[in-house]
Amino acid sequence: MTLLVIGSTGTLGRQIVRKALNEGFQVKCLVRSFRKSAFLKEWGAELVYGDLSLVETIPLSLYGISAVIDCSTSRPNDLSEINLVELKSKYVLIESAIKSNIKRYIFFSIINSFNYQEIPLVALKLMIEYRLKASGLSYTIFYLPGFFQGLIPQYALPILDKQFVWITSESSSTFYINTQDIAKIVIHSLSIKQFSDNVIPLVGNNSWKSLDIIKLCEQLSGRRAKINKISVYWLNFIKNFIKLFQWAWSISDRLAFIEMLAYGYNTNIPMKEVLYILKMSTKEIEQLDIYLQEYFERIMKKLKELNYQALNTDNEINQIEF
Repeated sequence: MTLLVIGSTGTLGRQIVRKALNEGFQVKCLVRSFRKSAFLKEWGAELVYGDLSLVETIPLSLYGISAVIDCSTSRPNDLSEINLVELKSKYVLIESAIKSNIKRYIFFSIINSFNYQEIPLVALKLMIEYRLKASGLSYTIFYLPGFFQGLIPQYALPILDKQFVWITSESSSTFYINTQDIAKIVIHSLSIKQFSDNVIPLVGNNSWKSLDIIKLCEQLSGRRAKINKISVYWLNFIKNFIKLFQWAWSISDRLAFIEMLAYGYNTNIPMKEVLYILKMSTKEIEQLDIYLQEYFERIMKKLKELNYQALNTDNEINQIEF
């Protein structure tokens, strides 16, 4: 089976490419820049030029493909022109998949997205979901919460850099999950009939509030967090302002997710049936505290090495000067 992975350089996409290659799949990656995607070729994937904003490049990229895994992320802004471009490109991708007789189409959406339709990012996801369900393709839509990897720039790095950690006074608890676990399940699902024409929730083992994650990061790093709480009103104002600038879209993306948390984002969805079908246990899904512990151990070790090197360099300079 030959897979076409879209969004292959992203946080989730690269994990899916790596896992698919390790499992013996032929993997093609739709990329806009061969230079920025060179690491995927080094892993063993084939790079295919394509740009979702240039719809004429889409049909040819599906030649010889058995399954499409769409990991690309729509930008969370409500500028109608950009929304229409992104929506049109996804519709063209689905139409091309139909004409190419794709055996499986995998798409990623947001858990309980129907409750947050007023958020542009979520609204886009929902429209693509509806089109995919009506396409006649064999599809699997995975509903995801937040990723472990997204917590690093949101919490871990600001604490290490002694910068402010911005949170709302939300009461939501989120079942974050590692993208490596998602990739493992997604690749496994390609051979499972029960996952065809189905919507599958994927969540972690435990739920976490923002303050719980901050306390854990403080404990593991040995540093105190500088916390700034922001109201939902000001959060919306900031998000609506920075989304006007392309360089700030990634920030706006995170703020859109924080906005969902502020309104009581619920990711408490049972995984028992999914894991039973996969013949997996909860022990095979990584715990967030273990992930963050390993992260901070690597970071603190690296900081010690850099300090040691800097100290030795200073001593050598002193010896030369004196």
